Amino acid sequence: MTEMTNPADYLPALARIADALDRLAPPPKAMPDLRAADGFVWHADGDRLVPVKRINRVDLSLLRGIRRQVGTLEDNTRRFARGLPANNALLWGARGMGKSSLVKAIHAKINEETGGNLALIELHREDIESLPRLLAIIAAQDRQVLLFCDDLSFDEGDTSYKSLKAVLDGGIEGRPANVLFYATSNRRHLLSREMIENETSTAIHASEAVEEKVSLSDRFGLWLGFHACDQDTYFDMIRGYVSAYDLKIEEEQLLKEAKEWAVTRGNRNGRVAFQYIQDLAGRLGQRID
Repeated sequence: MTEMTNPADYLPALARIADALDRLAPPPKAMPDLRAADGFVWHADGDRLVPVKRINRVDLSLLRGIRRQVGTLEDNTRRFARGLPANNALLWGARGMGKSSLVKAIHAKINEETGGNLALIELHREDIESLPRLLAIIAAQDRQVLLFCDDLSFDEGDTSYKSLKAVLDGGIEGRPANVLFYATSNRRHLLSREMIENETSTAIHASEAVEEKVSLSDRFGLWLGFHACDQDTYFDMIRGYVSAYDLKIEEEQLLKEAKEWAVTRGNRNGRVAFQYIQDLAGRLGQRID
């Protein structure tokens, strides 16, 4: 008669197998510390939040010609940082007029007011589909987070906008209470004209197709428009930088050079103004921070 095997005899071997599997399994990912820095960049490959030691930004006082936009976004951000209701914001319009600079400058001001209560996380456009994973990480934290996506737009065939739309308003989980989403774009409706026209020509109900696309922008409670500036505003930007950086140059020469600089660039905006200031400071042998 075959002797019955005692199941207990297998326990040591099973324990060794389990230990070996534990050693082979990757360790659980450590939860990032959102108090480790004021700014982070999200990397979807590996689901990593990389701290930024020094956020690249200008002082809020140097942003000229956008007074109304500054006041509106500042009030909205301040409410959010204090735990009060606030709206996601879309900053749209002319290039170089301070959209992304405004977001970063207001973050600095509000963070100083609230004793560091507000973290800024930059999300790259190509990582939009990873938003649900990022929000799951942020929701477990005890710090208010301003989620920022610069130059947001969607081209033909790109369906990642659906992930963003669900996160902004329509998802079953909704947006975590400690997250606010700010985006900048050159397009008011975020989608190219060709993209909307193609949907219109191929859809059974064209108006419904367009509504599906355009409704993405409606998820932003705030729309702030930025428009090309006139020459007086451009000169005001130049004077502000010259004063802030204590650049030594005569007014007449300054305005003449600044005007010529804008003509060669074919545009007048804050970016062109700062590029001129960098050139001027370099020629004067002065450093600017």
